[in-house]
Amino acid sequence: MDLIVWRHAEAEVAAEGGDDLSRALTSKGERQAQRMAKWLDTHLPEGTRVLCSPAKRTEQTVRALGRKYKLREELVPESTADAVLDLVKWHPESGPQGKGPVLLVGHQPYMGALVARLLGMPEQACAIRKGSVWWLRTRMREGQLQTVLLTVVCPDLISRLWDDRS
Repeated sequence: MDLIVWRHAEAEVAAEGGDDLSRALTSKGERQAQRMAKWLDTHLPEGTRVLCSPAKRTEQTVRALGRKYKLREELVPESTADAVLDLVKWHPESGPQGKGPVLLVGHQPYMGALVARLLGMPEQACAIRKGSVWWLRTRMREGQLQTVLLTVVCPDLISRLWDDRS
């Protein structure tokens, strides 16, 4: 099973007392989402399940991909790595119970904690940049379940122009 995590692109700063879930992408974030969506569209296998946080910024990010997706409450910003692993039926000790690739569109810090846990790192050790994709795969090697990091892709590195670096 492949697990692909895509952190939402750059979003507006929340207004004082504003609703975090209603934060929209900035114009830079829209460009980041378009770049990553184009890259993902050429690399995602057919039949990839796409699950997205109900936050406005994540839904705007995933819409750039142009594929069907499902909003999942388990992916809200306050979620945990445990809740997300339960959602995708991936247990760190026994591996994924499902088949086929899953793309998650969500938030820090749980995405970094999830990736770190699956790679055997301390959970606070992994930060995922806005708009970036981390692609993980499980495999059996000599009777041992392994999680392998296939790639990390950042929107700034796939831009030919690098026009909006900060």
